[in-house]
Amino acid sequence: MEPEDFAYLFDLESDFWWFAGMRDITAALLDPICATPIDRQILDAGCGTGGMMSWLERYAGKGDISGIDLTATALSFCRERDHKLIAQASVTSLPYPDAAFDLVTSFDVLPQLPGPDADQTAINEMLRVLKPGGIIFIRVPAYEWMKSGHDYALNTQHRYSLPELKEKMERAGFEILRETYANSWLLPLALLRRLVLKRIGIAAAGSDVKPLPAGLRWANAPFTAALRTEARWLKRRGAKLRFGLSAICVARKP
Repeated sequence: MEPEDFAYLFDLESDFWWFAGMRDITAALLDPICATPIDRQILDAGCGTGGMMSWLERYAGKGDISGIDLTATALSFCRERDHKLIAQASVTSLPYPDAAFDLVTSFDVLPQLPGPDADQTAINEMLRVLKPGGIIFIRVPAYEWMKSGHDYALNTQHRYSLPELKEKMERAGFEILRETYANSWLLPLALLRRLVLKRIGIAAAGSDVKPLPAGLRWANAPFTAALRTEARWLKRRGAKLRFGLSAICVARKP
């Protein structure tokens, strides 16, 4: 990501439709599993500008929330949010002892890792730093065939199918609790923007992490509502979505 992308991320995380809606989806999946009010040690593995670290306070009680990111620019924005337990490090080599955390999250980080089996190495590391019985939440972008200018701008190495993500987590030793796609309702719009219009030279290049054009800012509310509708569905016991722009697994360390 370019420095301006981190600035956009920092500014947009509070109310931009993607972030607001995906937080509700995350809550729908994590709230039932993390309902017990205990003091949790939490790690956001690939914390970006720290927006999700702030949101994860809902599960921490009196515990601490730590974050790591490979990029110094991202961590500087974390400091602006007053996060102090941050480190510049890779998710493939976490600077923490074994069994240090009750909850580990990873939001769209695995696809950025270069090198063969780097994602599996990162998943193994997350297992290592979790306490027995600890919970992990991993979200990744879905479908390799959906790669677009957004992915190239973010240096995305790979997009995943849900079975592929599940298999990698089970290979590490995790017990899968929930698995689902997300951002299903807006998939047709993404197909139009990223694939069809791009091929005829209309779609914009670069990252999608930027404010909506002035003429489209009205769309923020209905886009948010679409994701929140998915969140309400996922609150149902065992509910899942069969397709979508994101793949998500929630799992437990035995």
